[in-house]
Amino acid sequence: MKYFIDSIQIILKLDAELLESPVFDKKNKFLYFVSILNFRVYRYCITTKKTIYIQFNSPTSCIYLTLDFGVVSVSSEGFYSLDFNNLKKKKIYNINLNKNLRFNDGILDKKGRFLIGTMGYPKVIDSGGSLLSFFKGKMKVLIPKTTISNGIAFSKNNKKMFYIDTPTRCVSLYNYNINSGDCYFKKKIIKFEKEGVPDGMVIDNEENLWIAEWGGSCISIWDSKNGRNIDKINLPSRNITSLCFDENNNVFVTSAKDSINDYSCIYHIKIKKNEKKT
Repeated sequence: MKYFIDSIQIILKLDAELLESPVFDKKNKFLYFVSILNFRVYRYCITTKKTIYIQFNSPTSCIYLTLDFGVVSVSSEGFYSLDFNNLKKKKIYNINLNKNLRFNDGILDKKGRFLIGTMGYPKVIDSGGSLLSFFKGKMKVLIPKTTISNGIAFSKNNKKMFYIDTPTRCVSLYNYNINSGDCYFKKKIIKFEKEGVPDGMVIDNEENLWIAEWGGSCISIWDSKNGRNIDKINLPSRNITSLCFDENNNVFVTSAKDSINDYSCIYHIKIKKNEKKT
């Protein structure tokens, strides 16, 4: 199977070292993302093309769209509900994160748990991070001794969790208990053998995994059932960090600065509808 690309467009260029965590609000046509090391959370309006941001005091991490708190982001100081109409933030969960760590990728599960990974900061610490779960004010460790906790995705039935710890160069499969919020390692299903390493990840309606490749200048697409590579989409940035789908299953992609580009980009990739080559 091959995906036919209609267009690849750069919709934003920013003087930022590392853009991450794109999340699309389909109802309001807003794209949210973070500039981790500039301590900023951005909102880009697809209709007006206007970009605004809320400034934090420490590295910002992933974005969650929640029913209870609206738009939520995470910094080293805690979880915050964001008000982009007034460019203000309100802390909803306090966290005492070690000073040599920061948060990285995260996702909401179907019960509303905040899953989020940690990693060493400002230097990477081998096995110094973990994947955490926050729910109703309580925290627990799901996966200990990770190094660069990154992409997380769930199967449609919520019984499988796919997880990336980037230095392992693998995507690991876990059994996930949606009622308890616990996960259990099953096996490694994808191994990256080439230049790129796996970073952010999303899953589509056909349960294929779309993976941003740091150092690989591409998004690669994999069958989550058997770990087979289906396709890849090449991009003119070396360090691809993360991605999300829009309302038409096209793709927004974030990148980081590299040896060629002295800026970070937001890409919008349009996929030709109902055109896949087998």
